[in-house]
Amino acid sequence: MPELPDIVVYIEALQQRVVGRPLRGVRLAHPFLLRTVEPPLSVVKNKRVIGLRRLGKRIAIGLEDELWLVMHLMIAGRLHWRAPGAGLEGKRALAAFDFDHGSLVLTEAGTKKRASLHLLRGHAALRAQDPGGLEVLEADLAAFSGVLTRRNHTLKRALTDPRLFSGIGNAYSDEILHRARLSPVALTQKLKAEEIERLYHATRETLMQWLDTLRSEAGDGFPEKVTAFREAMAVHGRYGKPCPECGAAIQRIRYASHETSYCARCQTGGRLLADRALSRLLKSDWPRTIDELEHPGTTR
Repeated sequence: MPELPDIVVYIEALQQRVVGRPLRGVRLAHPFLLRTVEPPLSVVKNKRVIGLRRLGKRIAIGLEDELWLVMHLMIAGRLHWRAPGAGLEGKRALAAFDFDHGSLVLTEAGTKKRASLHLLRGHAALRAQDPGGLEVLEADLAAFSGVLTRRNHTLKRALTDPRLFSGIGNAYSDEILHRARLSPVALTQKLKAEEIERLYHATRETLMQWLDTLRSEAGDGFPEKVTAFREAMAVHGRYGKPCPECGAAIQRIRYASHETSYCARCQTGGRLLADRALSRLLKSDWPRTIDELEHPGTTR
């Protein structure tokens, strides 16, 4: 799922291309994409784009007459800048936003179509689309600590809850927790002050690092390689590969369609976190520590 760094780079690329330009119309390849019926989509025709905003992981395109097109790309949605009137052939194409000098095309891979588009009128309707999470890059340590410890959640859940923190999802939360040297299942209200401060700085540093990286990759072009799995990541999507800090094999926890990646040596004191599927299958054969995993037969 595109997260804060990806969404920011999308918005910056769009600002260069569409602000001040009239939107000639929106073409839908799949009607399920549009989740609102009032106002009708036809009202955006020839309305000028006046600005863009990020609402968590959503992209909001502001038009004249207080109209807002709000896109949520979900897991597999991606944006592409194409030639004017670009076709919507193929199973992935969902919609095109047409301008005189180009078309913004929304695609979504896979069979489960989850991306959404809302057409709203007025700032109150727009605010209702914002989950309300804290903008960590704009917050101080006290604000971060207050939100983090408001309820007793695991760190992974807290960081990825859009009502708590804005724009952080599965991929960057893994990277943040690795940088902070904290377990994804540590409880927020059990953290020491030093650990909270470490997490605060790790969150900001990780998001800024990836913002810089993605901006550099895109340059003056449109970001076409948005993905949750990048070779330069420390742990996310790198199961079985060596940790860049200590060399231990990266571990993972799977639950339903979600996956958490971590380094046991760097983050959990060498303890392997129970994978619900594998640990139930293997039972007593499930290794408890990184040493047992790397050296089978080690006495517990």
